[in-house]
Amino acid sequence: MANMARLLRTGTIQPADSVGVRQEFLLSSPLQRMAGAVTGLARATGGWLGALGKLLSLPFGGTKNTSVTKEVHIPGPSALVPPGRRVYAVGDVHGRADLLIRLIDTIRDDVAGGGFEGRPILIFLGDYIDRGFQSKDVIDILLGEKLSPFETYFLKGNHEAAMLQFLRDPSIGPRWSEFGGAETLVSYGVRPPRMRTSMDEWALASQQLNDVLPPSHLNFLTSLDLSVRVGDYVFVHAGVRPGVPLDQQTEYDMLWIRDEFLSDGRALGAVIVHGHT
Repeated sequence: MANMARLLRTGTIQPADSVGVRQEFLLSSPLQRMAGAVTGLARATGGWLGALGKLLSLPFGGTKNTSVTKEVHIPGPSALVPPGRRVYAVGDVHGRADLLIRLIDTIRDDVAGGGFEGRPILIFLGDYIDRGFQSKDVIDILLGEKLSPFETYFLKGNHEAAMLQFLRDPSIGPRWSEFGGAETLVSYGVRPPRMRTSMDEWALASQQLNDVLPPSHLNFLTSLDLSVRVGDYVFVHAGVRPGVPLDQQTEYDMLWIRDEFLSDGRALGAVIVHGHT
C-alpha cells in the first residue's frame, strides 16, 4: 500500500528492470467509468509520458474505491521519449464527449506549466465511439480547435473498424449493436432496428448512417493510424502479438488481441502503450 500511495501522490511510474511490470492503482472518482482517466504523469528518462490510460472499471453510478491493473511492458532498464518532449496518451473514450472535454482541459492545464520543448504530443489510442450516446460529438471534438495546441495522432480501434464495416456490410449490425453500435447510431440521429434480427432494418440503418455521416467524419475514420512510435514507446489500440516483429504486426492483432498479449512476459522491443483492455 505504501508504494501504491506514493504512485497516487506523485503520479510517477519509474522504469523497471523486468520485462513485464504490472502496476496497481487504487482509484476513487465521481467520474465513474471515465475512459482515459487521469492519474498523473509517468516520468520517462529524457522526457515525459502522460499516463492517461483506461484505468477505471466502476459501473456508472459507482463511487467506491476499486483496484484496477494496468500492464506495462518494459524492454530494459529504462525507456526514453525524445529529450525535452512531452507525450500524452488517451485510452478508450467510447462516446463520452463530456468526459473527453474534461480530460483535454486537464491536459491543457498541465501543458500550461511548461518545462518541455516544442508542441506537446497527444496520442489517442482508439475506440472513440460506441457505448456512450455522444459518439458524434466525440469526433467533432477531435476534429475541432480544442486540440490545436497539440501534435496529435489518432489510432484506430476495433470499434471504429466495426463501424466502417457496418457502413459497407449491414449484416454485421446485430453483432455491432451488442458492443455499443446502437448508441452510435442514435448519436447520428439514426434509429436502431426494432427487430434485432431484421436484415431489412439493418440495411436501412446502414444506408441512413451513410447518408448522414459528415464527410469529415468518414475521412477521419478511414485515415486512422494503426500504431505510432515515439522514442522507445509504441502506441497501439489493443496490443501486439508476442514473437512477431513490431513492423510485421497484423491489423487484426493490433485492434483485437487480448489475452495472448497481456499474459505474455517476453520482451517486445519497446514499451507498448495500449487501450482496449
